[in-house]
Amino acid sequence: MNLRWTSGVLLTVSILTLAGTVRADYASRPDVQAYIAELVGEHGFDEDTLLEAFREARRQEQVLESIARPAERTLEWYEYRDIFVKEPRISQGVAFWSANEAVLAEAERRYGVAPEYVVAILGVETRYGQVTGSYRVLDALTTLAFDYPPRGSFFRKELTQYFLLAREEGCDPASLTGSYAGAMGYGQFIPSSYRAYAVDFDGDGARDIWTNQADAIGSVANYFQRHGWKQGGPVALRVTLSDSAADSVANESLDLKRSVGELRALGVEVSGIDAQTPAGLYRMALQNGPEYWLGLNNFHVITRYNRSPLYALAVHELSQAIVEARTTTVAEAP
Repeated sequence: MNLRWTSGVLLTVSILTLAGTVRADYASRPDVQAYIAELVGEHGFDEDTLLEAFREARRQEQVLESIARPAERTLEWYEYRDIFVKEPRISQGVAFWSANEAVLAEAERRYGVAPEYVVAILGVETRYGQVTGSYRVLDALTTLAFDYPPRGSFFRKELTQYFLLAREEGCDPASLTGSYAGAMGYGQFIPSSYRAYAVDFDGDGARDIWTNQADAIGSVANYFQRHGWKQGGPVALRVTLSDSAADSVANESLDLKRSVGELRALGVEVSGIDAQTPAGLYRMALQNGPEYWLGLNNFHVITRYNRSPLYALAVHELSQAIVEARTTTVAEAP
């Protein structure tokens, strides 16, 4: 045994483990080899190219830790809101809107999505492109696809979409970075969303959601429009309850299973909305008790971006805070 070589290997493994990165030798695993065979057979990939990619892939322990405790499932509304609906995210949103006013206006014209909601999505997701994720997408998706059994099937599908994306865009699968869940760019699109909804909004021949703000804006607006956004429609209304019976249907589903008329009959005090309008009632925890919100069609569309009422309400409230701050800034301008 070569002690010097062994010591070096142990030191390398220790450093990688401490950093949360482990050389997992995915290419030699039977489950990965079976997956590679599927990609070769179904999508015409080159086997050697895929084997090389999986030799390059690293298991990320931090990815597994993060996926197990997302903020949407561990925080109360008042804690979650305090992360996203405050300074400097609001003033940064005003600045981003001002810098991209013409692009946002064109996106609204083309897709019917109000600029403040596109801006708010980018603010919540990445602080307007400042924090887009430092994990290699190949590492994150491989780790989740083969070492996270609760959602392995989902992430294997996303890994397939990622390989297809890389082939279509002519990029090295090991070169792109994103979040612990494999979400990418300003708007944090997972690979299937990128392939379905990312757009070349500025017409330069590339769909670049990593560095091109115009493409990022257009892609988010396109996503919303394709998921049923109604131009000018309300998103959410804060409501009060005249009867505690209404509380029993709060948070029952992200789908809008009830009508405004049904909720009104249960004791939700809401006016100005047609009784036949689909809606959902959401209870949000504050430190001194709950508040209630009526979510409408466009609220539901936001939950298609992230399946959480906390997320959708944070986007809504940030959008309104940005509008208010922007209005004040314009009014105070000399």
